[in-house]
Amino acid sequence: MQAFAKITGIGSYIPTEIVDNEAFLEHEFYESDHTPIAADNEEIIRKFQSITGIDSRRYIRDEYHTSDIGTFAAEKAIEDAGINPEILDQIIVAHNFGDVSKTNQQSNILPSIAARIKHNLKIKNNSCVAYDILFGCPGWIQGVIQANSYIKSGMAENVLVIGTETLSRVVDPHDRDSMIYSDGAGATVISKTTENDPSGILSFAAQSHTFKEAFYLHYGESYKPGNTNRLLYVKMLGRKIYEFSLNNVPLAMKACLDQSGEDILNVKKIFIHQANEKMDEAIVQRFYRLYGIRKPPENIMPMSIHYLGNSSVATVPTLLDLVRKGDCKGHSITEGDLIMFASVGSGMNINAITYRV
Repeated sequence: MQAFAKITGIGSYIPTEIVDNEAFLEHEFYESDHTPIAADNEEIIRKFQSITGIDSRRYIRDEYHTSDIGTFAAEKAIEDAGINPEILDQIIVAHNFGDVSKTNQQSNILPSIAARIKHNLKIKNNSCVAYDILFGCPGWIQGVIQANSYIKSGMAENVLVIGTETLSRVVDPHDRDSMIYSDGAGATVISKTTENDPSGILSFAAQSHTFKEAFYLHYGESYKPGNTNRLLYVKMLGRKIYEFSLNNVPLAMKACLDQSGEDILNVKKIFIHQANEKMDEAIVQRFYRLYGIRKPPENIMPMSIHYLGNSSVATVPTLLDLVRKGDCKGHSITEGDLIMFASVGSGMNINAITYRV
């Protein structure tokens, strides 16, 4: 009987500190050339909200780190799956900046975030291999793709895949793009199943565009002139990322769906990386147009960016957890539904999964 990889447990950690857009009213914002932005902060924030859809975002408490909130999400996923964590074959952790403290911006990944989370979970099984992947915002989806490959090859039966990030620790307060980013964690247990009716991961697609696009997201100095702290912050070429995403993500999604043999009219929900509301809407619209459908179905795309912001690798598993538990108004999924995951991020990397609930 053919093996399939299926999500058997899911959990997320949503930080408790709510940061509204008004919190940025007193910031000093500069352009990339270190000149002041020619608009007052109220206008900057109003335009930002109209494009991204973000009203607020979540930051972690000062004493927490990326590995801590990843552990919280993992504990919930393991409990939801109803398994003994000692039977896990692998722990795959997607992140991008490691543990960064509130008082020291230096990334700490020695030991790896996966090793720290396995330690926090008190797993004694030495054959449970724990490792990190750095794949930009699509990291959690890429971890799921890896788990699928290990399970279908017979090399694993239960894999814990976590996406955890604390972007609030690596943003330039003088860059208006800093308002996009947030903190969060999502985790899933992926297990082998041999059901008669195929369910779980049906197909996937992944790409890395590095020839011209590798540094669309990068580390750079503060935009504030005369800044002497010598720290580096996450920076992005917003317009280039927007155009790249619209031109490439729908094609990857189509390649993924076509590989599954499923009809686009049967897709119930699309869980897309919460990067930018208008960009996500445009990606999904272009995806449907590739099939000659001018307008996507109503309610096809759940969104959490409005109140959670962009937590990178955590957005897709957190959104899935919210919908599954009935905490995303107007959205639900039931057994047998056909859904898709898709993401885009630094690298530039793209991936997608077709999944049967």
